[in-house]
Amino acid sequence: MPKPLVKPGKPRSAVVTGSGRGIGRAIAVELVGRGYQVIVTDLDAAAAETTANEIGAALGLGLDVTDPDANRDIAARAREIAPLGAWVCNAGVLMEGDLTALSVGQVRAMVEVNVLGVMWGVRAAADAFRDQHEVKGGDIGVIASLSAHAPVPGLSVYAATKAAVLSLTTSLASELRPDKIRVHAVCPDGVDTAMVAGMDAQGDVRAALAAGVLLTPPQVARELVDMFGTGRVYKTLPAWRGAVARSASLAPRAAVHLDPWVRRLGARRLKKAGKR
Repeated sequence: MPKPLVKPGKPRSAVVTGSGRGIGRAIAVELVGRGYQVIVTDLDAAAAETTANEIGAALGLGLDVTDPDANRDIAARAREIAPLGAWVCNAGVLMEGDLTALSVGQVRAMVEVNVLGVMWGVRAAADAFRDQHEVKGGDIGVIASLSAHAPVPGLSVYAATKAAVLSLTTSLASELRPDKIRVHAVCPDGVDTAMVAGMDAQGDVRAALAAGVLLTPPQVARELVDMFGTGRVYKTLPAWRGAVARSASLAPRAAVHLDPWVRRLGARRLKKAGKR
């Protein structure tokens, strides 16, 4: 059984963005199991409410993470339930394609949701933590990606946004430490979600993911929440893939030549599995 993070008689609330499904839903489930009063939020308000009812969360509310004021409103709602104990910036979008092939709208959406959405969420959470005189500090979780560590052709914009939030996490861990606010990020390889399932099965990006490890949402959720209450800033999943990815980042010229081989390996795996 996972270790409870909320002490009896000392309730704490938690907010998870983009938690109507996928990784966000799994994180919300994990936090409910650890004793938090969870607010499930999603751009799709109906999905948030349904998920909240299904997993025993406190509330399900609509949230556009690109709206700074909306993030603050959610933080205020969470504090009405119990002092805020955790905020997880999970909401994200991914569009396949080279930078030059993506529309202006697609590029803006990834930057605004994946980067600015995290910034606005962190600001709202940090201010809420600081305003709580009865309790001190809390945890902020961020969903980054293995793509933050290495070149990912076909996902260059998405990878850049995840590299940005990983960098943000490492800086915030120091900036917010005096307020006893702990910041953590998890950088998973491919995850078995609707986002990945919706990728072009014949495309290079899906092949690259197939060459790695396909994780489950509960695995990612557990690894992130296990960092709460600790000084761990980030971890990659699995660890060996993180080492490989960082090596590619240190030797980008070699990675350019290795990339076609990786995609061929993934394509063979997809074909063997009957998915291509």
